[in-house]
Amino acid sequence: MATIRVRDDRGREIQLPAPPRRIVSLVPSDTFNVAALGCGSALVGRTDYCDLPPETVAALPSVGGTKSPRVDDVAALEPDLVLANQEENTRGALEALARRGLRVYVCFPKRVADGLRHLATLARVLGVEGDAHVRDLIRQGYTEHRDAEQARAARSPLRVFCPIWMDPLMTIHGDTFISDVLDLCGATNIFADRPRRYPLAADLGRAAPLPPEKVGDRDTRYPRVTLDEVTSRAPDLVLLPDEPHPFSQEDAQVFRALPRPGASRVVQVSGKDLCWYGARSVEGIARVRTLIAGFAS
Repeated sequence: MATIRVRDDRGREIQLPAPPRRIVSLVPSDTFNVAALGCGSALVGRTDYCDLPPETVAALPSVGGTKSPRVDDVAALEPDLVLANQEENTRGALEALARRGLRVYVCFPKRVADGLRHLATLARVLGVEGDAHVRDLIRQGYTEHRDAEQARAARSPLRVFCPIWMDPLMTIHGDTFISDVLDLCGATNIFADRPRRYPLAADLGRAAPLPPEKVGDRDTRYPRVTLDEVTSRAPDLVLLPDEPHPFSQEDAQVFRALPRPGASRVVQVSGKDLCWYGARSVEGIARVRTLIAGFAS
């Protein structure tokens, strides 16, 4: 069999002499992706946060959290491939795994289409790109994406606020996967143009922000905002995902109490439909579209 060569989202070439038979996934959505491609038996390790599919993850040892995987435990599983994500995993942990001589594939989808391409790449890495059910899954994903684009073009978008953390209150810039899901499904992220500012006082409007050269490579895609900012941007709908922060009914009441039109339109939603890329998007796009359309009509 010819060597499998792919480039990850860091631009690094990953070479495999054959489809991997031992995979440690440090990303919940990739654990789900591998299983959805029919290769769950190749998984030998996962994180504490990998919970789908339940019958697959129940049989796998955990190597720790996404931010704090136990490097020794990962190495002890002797994986042919480690699946990682630039945003969900820490650089130090991934570099430590690479120093052990492990192949680490790092993905970083920022758009729904990026996630679908990643799923297709995984299929090639796993040697199942020609399987009928895999081709059907990927084809369905692109069909859902195309249908959503066409529907979005035919109607005015709904203005949506989608926080990802409550204390401090944090939300998403337009250059994020969640924001692209919202846009694709007929919504406008009201904070799409709002970068995270440094230091914290600047992010909250109490000080001048640092210039770009002093911000450096720090992530500016998750701003901390105030309730006054939310009110001033007048969302039509507030979506509260159950991950990464499990927003509660008490949190929902905070947003319902804001002085703006449509304050009662606060809905709790699956965070997996908003932030898991690949196979979950194939089924999640339709659910988010239906939800948005229900409030837009």
